[in-house]
This record gives sequence, C-alpha cells and structure tokens, in this order.
Amino acid sequence: MVSNDSRRPLIGLTTYLERTSFGVWETEAAVLHGGYVEAVTRAGGVPLLLPPVGFGHAELASALDGLVLVGGADIEPSRYGQEPHPTTVTRPARDEFEFALLDRALAAGLPVLGVCRGMEVLNVAFGGTLTQHLPDRLGSSEHQPAVATFGLTDVRLAEGSRAAAILGGQTKCRCYHHQAVEELGEGLQAVGWAADGTIEAVEVPGERFVLGVQWHPEQDLDDFRLFAALVGQAGKGKA
Repeated sequence: MVSNDSRRPLIGLTTYLERTSFGVWETEAAVLHGGYVEAVTRAGGVPLLLPPVGFGHAELASALDGLVLVGGADIEPSRYGQEPHPTTVTRPARDEFEFALLDRALAAGLPVLGVCRGMEVLNVAFGGTLTQHLPDRLGSSEHQPAVATFGLTDVRLAEGSRAAAILGGQTKCRCYHHQAVEELGEGLQAVGWAADGTIEAVEVPGERFVLGVQWHPEQDLDDFRLFAALVGQAGKGKA
C-alpha cells in the first residue's frame, strides 16, 4: 500500500457501456460496480474509470500506472475462431477498446490485473480460446448458480506463482462465470484451478505483473490483496 505522503498510482478501471437507471434518468451510461473503486482506493491507488471508446489507447497507457480489466459481457467468439454459442452475449465496442488498450498497456510495461471477463481478455489476447458455456462441459452451473448469484469456489494456486505469493496455496472465491479458458494463450501459465479442473487463474511467468483471475475479488472488500499487489507494483513505476 502507498503511504499518504507518496504519489498514489493511477489505476485504470475499464467500464460497461450499458442502458442504466439512476435518479430520474434511464440512459446509456459508462458504469462500474463500486466494489472495484473501493478495492483500488483501499489498496492505496487512485481509480480512474475508462469508458469504452475507439481512440486514446496510447494516451491512456502513457498516463496510467496500472490497469484493471473488469468483468462483464462475453468476448466476441470470432476473436478466437469460434461461432457464438446461444448463451453468448457480447459487446463488440467494448472488446475493441479493451483489446487495443491491453496491447498498449503491455507494450508500456504496465502491471495488469484481469478479473473474470478480464482474465478471458488476457487469454484471447495471448492467442488462447474459451469454452463458451461451462455447463455444456461440466454438466453443472456451480460457477454461475443463478442470475446475479455468486458461486463459492475453492481454488488451488500453484506453488511459486505470483498468485500464490499474494493469496497462499488455497483461496475461496466468489465466482460468476459461464465461460472459461479452453486453450491457454501462448506466454501465459495456468496457476489456479477449481476442483473440477476449470482454470481459475493465469499469469505471465517472471517479473512482469500480468495476472488474471476468473473470480470476483472486488466482491470481498475484507480481502483486497490482489488490488494491493497491483497498486504496489504500479507504485514502482512502469517496467
């Protein structure tokens, strides 16, 4: 965590562009679950909400100290060579923004944390593929039990991984995903698994902080270690 007299790292948080109701309005809005903002703030970072626009990726990458790719809708399957499953729901404009921003962020050496969809973005960006509907493969919906209902999943983390250094060898997670990594992207390493074998965490081996988790750490504000690790790395400056 960054001390009060230090410059606090600027952490970009991607957002949803959705039809939203607030106050007297119902309109298209760039929105984000408040847990992400609270987690970054508690970790000592300055959260900056990033709407999905089609330009400015280089400028953002140069201004930010770290990036969080947040959860949300499914990735357009054509990006990894598949036709859409009937349950797949996409936001192509958001895909365009996040893949372009991630490319710039990686080139700039920014630390990156991918959450749920964000981990899937990482995997596809590194050339991997996704299972579009886990219940078809598992015969179970335990990773997404019901609409707006998080499942509790025990995740085993690989010894020696960055994820295990942050969280220990085992962690209980709030999951809400019907998709998952199928073929792992080149340059990524699987470092976390559910009991059913579903990959729940990936990272780039070595010193670079590029970490994705399939669960939702922003839903547990008593444990913001992943965000603290990101902010801590961001505070060291760009790689």
